Amino acid sequence: MRTPSLLVAAALLAATLVAGCGFQMRGSYTLPYESLYLNLPEYSEVGAGLKRNILASGGTRISERPEDAQAIFQPAGEARQRLILSLSGSGRVREVRLRYRFAYRITDNKGIDLSAPGEIEMLRDMSYDDSNILSKEQEEALLWRDMQNDVVQQLLRRLAAAKPLAEED
Repeated sequence: MRTPSLLVAAALLAATLVAGCGFQMRGSYTLPYESLYLNLPEYSEVGAGLKRNILASGGTRISERPEDAQAIFQPAGEARQRLILSLSGSGRVREVRLRYRFAYRITDNKGIDLSAPGEIEMLRDMSYDDSNILSKEQEEALLWRDMQNDVVQQLLRRLAAAKPLAEED
């Protein structure tokens, strides 16, 4: 008979600890722009993720033309690197690091920066084994996709927190 009350007490304690540490569920982002033009290619996975999340938030409309947008999101560069971290005694790769960089700018339709240009860098380390090439290729593809999703989430947070730069006098 005491077990249910003990479970309720444990659940309340866990909820209190989670609430006390500042944990907050990820919600939709409210962007400070009424309309946004995404200057990304149609095949861009980052662009598709941004568009999907912005449309889901409902507060900002995505413009088809840069002239009609209050803000323009422009990629300034995107790079993927695969670096060897360590080798075995026989010279075979044991660990690799995946590095994904995404640089961007947010401007108005006249080309003036609305916030400082930024860059996001993601790193993932993974072990490597020549005998499991197919599984390691799948793991690597999954890590690249995960990094792209993380970049989309960080870009949304940065777009939501962006305050237009103050005009210089």
